[in-house]
Amino acid sequence: MQHLSELPRGTRAVVDHVVHTSEKDAISQRLTDLGFVSGEGVRVAAFGPLGADPILVVIGSTRFALRRSEAARVVVREVGEHV
Repeated sequence: MQHLSELPRGTRAVVDHVVHTSEKDAISQRLTDLGFVSGEGVRVAAFGPLGADPILVVIGSTRFALRRSEAARVVVREVGEHV
């Protein structure tokens, strides 16, 4: 398993879980509300300039721009398919 922020562009993965740092962790709650839940497919579509923020990810049919620190909170299992 690895963090969403570590995946190369085009990599498909499945969300394992979102890391919660506290009981009232607003970032992890936001990620969960956006659909980053266990078993959901996700793909890294693009990175910002020079591989920096933001990271464009596709989950379901929706695209999200996440800060690298937010993407690092999502633990995924790579499925090995690059597109």
